[in-house]
Amino acid sequence: MPKLFGNGVRLRAAERADLPTFVRWFGDPEVTEYLNMHSIMSLASEEIWFEGMLKKPFSEQVLVIEVADCQDIPQPEWQPIGTISFNQVDTVNRNGELGIVIGEKAYWNRSFGSEAIRTLLDYGFFELNLHRIFLRVNASNQRGLKAYTKVGFIHEGTLREASFGKGHYQDVHIMSILRPEWDKLSKKKG
Repeated sequence: MPKLFGNGVRLRAAERADLPTFVRWFGDPEVTEYLNMHSIMSLASEEIWFEGMLKKPFSEQVLVIEVADCQDIPQPEWQPIGTISFNQVDTVNRNGELGIVIGEKAYWNRSFGSEAIRTLLDYGFFELNLHRIFLRVNASNQRGLKAYTKVGFIHEGTLREASFGKGHYQDVHIMSILRPEWDKLSKKKG
């Protein structure tokens, strides 16, 4: 499986050895606060999920976000901090839905998530030839909204009270970025 490299981040295919880490991340209420998860994931349920995920094309598989412990040495140690993926790739309309989780809270607010998104956007636009990449974000997820806007996503609309959590409904924003917008932002032409 290919690895995708960004500025200080590496995206690689999820492996069976990652599953205990995923269980730890997704068992943390702070990590899952804005995810549409209504139960804690067990290792057994992660195994079932993993087997199903392996049947998907690479373009829709979950990628592990890793950061280098020390980037100045020839063989840095890569540490997993989260996951990122295209949940759906529509090859007819050339759209993809992006999802990301930074599971290691020590790496929150340090721009690694933004860089992982940039790396996956490059892959989506320049390798998969997508025209539009979109995401859904809970209206109360201020950290996510800030990161997505910083990368270049634009608010398209709001799904009113589309998510239920903590005893009440929440609005969900749809944000997207188009290939011509990314071309301008990334200074790449493909």
